Amino acid sequence: MPETIERFAPLAAGYDVLLCDVWGVVHNGLVAFAPACAALTGFRAGGGTVILITNAPRPGASVQWILDRLRVPRDAYDAIVSSGDVTRGIVEERLGESVFHLGPPRDLPIFSGLPVHFAPAETADYVVCSGLFDDTRETPENYRALLAALRARALLMVCANPDIVVERGEDLVYCAGALADAYAGLGGEVLYCGKPHAPIYEAALGKAAAFCGGEMPSLRRVLAIGDSVRTDLKGAASFGVDCLFVVSRIHAEQFGGRGAPDLSGLDAMFAAAGSAPKAVMRRLKW
Repeated sequence: MPETIERFAPLAAGYDVLLCDVWGVVHNGLVAFAPACAALTGFRAGGGTVILITNAPRPGASVQWILDRLRVPRDAYDAIVSSGDVTRGIVEERLGESVFHLGPPRDLPIFSGLPVHFAPAETADYVVCSGLFDDTRETPENYRALLAALRARALLMVCANPDIVVERGEDLVYCAGALADAYAGLGGEVLYCGKPHAPIYEAALGKAAAFCGGEMPSLRRVLAIGDSVRTDLKGAASFGVDCLFVVSRIHAEQFGGRGAPDLSGLDAMFAAAGSAPKAVMRRLKW
């Protein structure tokens, strides 16, 4: 089993760049985690570069506005790369096609400033899925008929957030990844824009290079930090960088709750995933 550590500072000395997840590591959607913010700030104070890498289905500028509202200090990071940024790039490549947006109005900044032609599911050329229309009340089960209709038309679905669930305070809410996986289960074609897929990591390292003298950092000196086996751990392993796994509520409920999870079961979870992190922390702190 990977080592469980209580402090990040000793491990941090071996890395120049952090690719840090946001939701579940830095905040829970309602409040920032002060110890995590202090850990990232401490890493930067020692000369390191922090790129926040998030499956948020909106551009990095919108993510920064949310972080400011939650009082995540800007000293905690150098730049932000989101799956919304990657999604926007795909939309720009398909401006000649009409798009059905499956998701809440709050995710419309993905399309802001682009001459996009929106269309209903019955006539659109492809789908951008950024989440459920109402994630406070709905589940993927509510979308069975819609997904079947999209599949009948063989539409490509661009998934702007591969996460299945995220924390929102004390609750877990469904994300676009839950709908995209259900669509793929029907045989639909899905293009996933965020973690664990390579494009978002490539974009993040490109951002990091700007803070590293213009040189792309060595993968040996890059550490990913995240709380999801499916996205963060798998993505880091596939991209060839180490991972620090933070036991957030996504997985902590399997091990007795976030307050004091029994981590003895993590080894089996990592074995089932086919990869293991460099180390494990209950919460990120310096």
